[in-house]
Amino acid sequence: MGKLKLSGKELRAIGYPESPVISVAIDSMEKNYKRNSKEHALGILKAVLARPNKYAEDEILGRIAKALIEREEKASAKAAAQVNLKPEGVPYNIFGAEFIEEGALGQMNSATRLPIAVAGALMPDAHHGYGLPIGGVLATENAIIPYGVGVDIGCRMCLSIFDINPNELEFRKDYFTRELNENTLFGSGREFKNKTDHEVLYRKEFNEIPILRGLKGRAESQVGTSGGGNHFVEFGIVHIPERDDVLGVEAGQYLGLLSHSGSRGVGANVANHYTKLAKNKRHLPPDAANLAWFTLDEEEGIEYFMAMNLAGDYASACHHVIHEKIAKQLGREPMKMVENHHNFAWKEMYEGREVIVHRKGATPAGKGVLGVIPGSMTAPGFIVKGKGENASISSASHGAGRQMSRTSAMNNITAKMLKEELEKQGVKLIGGGLDEAPFAYKNIQKVMNAQKQLVDTVGTFTPKIVKMDDTPPRGRKKGSEGMGE
Repeated sequence: MGKLKLSGKELRAIGYPESPVISVAIDSMEKNYKRNSKEHALGILKAVLARPNKYAEDEILGRIAKALIEREEKASAKAAAQVNLKPEGVPYNIFGAEFIEEGALGQMNSATRLPIAVAGALMPDAHHGYGLPIGGVLATENAIIPYGVGVDIGCRMCLSIFDINPNELEFRKDYFTRELNENTLFGSGREFKNKTDHEVLYRKEFNEIPILRGLKGRAESQVGTSGGGNHFVEFGIVHIPERDDVLGVEAGQYLGLLSHSGSRGVGANVANHYTKLAKNKRHLPPDAANLAWFTLDEEEGIEYFMAMNLAGDYASACHHVIHEKIAKQLGREPMKMVENHHNFAWKEMYEGREVIVHRKGATPAGKGVLGVIPGSMTAPGFIVKGKGENASISSASHGAGRQMSRTSAMNNITAKMLKEELEKQGVKLIGGGLDEAPFAYKNIQKVMNAQKQLVDTVGTFTPKIVKMDDTPPRGRKKGSEGMGE
């Protein structure tokens, strides 16, 4: 009798699953039962398959039995983690529906069908993203969705208003250009040679949460820098038409410094790490897979909430370092600073109960809450005061919103078109690219008109000297650092 030879086809024929168990079984049988007939060996394998627990401690067959048991346990865990969407989603309001693409609507429809969904809203600048659409707002019951916050956690706006005649931007253009160049850095992995110390770097979360321990060095080297994509730091003209008691700035024209960026490599790594854990924990249908969540009672949910808040505070620190450096060079303290996150999740009250409000590319607009909604490198931005509108879950747009993808913009916008538009609007651009040209964005005036119910405009910001990342565009990469998603 020759040596025993088994095939995967023969094992599948007696019921063995298509998996690494087949290789384990063949190896064990051919080594230990090599003088047995094929019929006898297959009979033994049938017995092990039928009752693997009986053979788990067997010196030879235990290896096969344990592989079968492990596979069954994994299958059971996956089945237990499978989550179905509700047949009907919770109702949600759409602002500026005529501007919103089908992809964003589809994503919002999936999000509102989650078992944890309480309420939703879609802002007029909304467009397709990962998980929750950019411009999507979702309130959930005791649950947090990492991709409901986004990759660039704490991406935010910060505006410093200086009591300086804005005409100086024209008279001393080279001076203001130099200050932007010397005090800002843009792009993935960029860092200053001379690091800036900041209290956020001493937060306990950097030592208590494993993912953050490995990111502390990166955080130290990147504090005070900005990401790529749509991130910017710019000088411009602030116009206050009349005094608003909340803003507290007299009517007039002022010099403004406006920045837009997020939490750099810290936020991107936190987002991707916890999204992977959430997706392993809860298996959703393919079209909703990126909406996997943690409850705030789970260890991972508690950890993510802490890490998210740290990333948000780190993003704020990056802005403050930039503004403090430039204010020092200007020799003036700002009269007023207006700032807000637009990629974050907050614990808030909604219709009498506490919920987690995810604003992915949406500005908090609670009653009397100030924020900044930018346009594009040539279009005005708006200083706004929230109305606390329940229909939008106290939210507004975070900008004009893209009407062209980066690839489409690169294919349809020429350098000549961009140059002419910059000259027409009297804007000096440092860095930037065709993927960020004004034509790639929706009309900010139309977007603002679509949300008059949500915010009052108390001032405007007109960009004049704009600095952005000068890295040649290479296309959008999922989870890339500091892209504003």
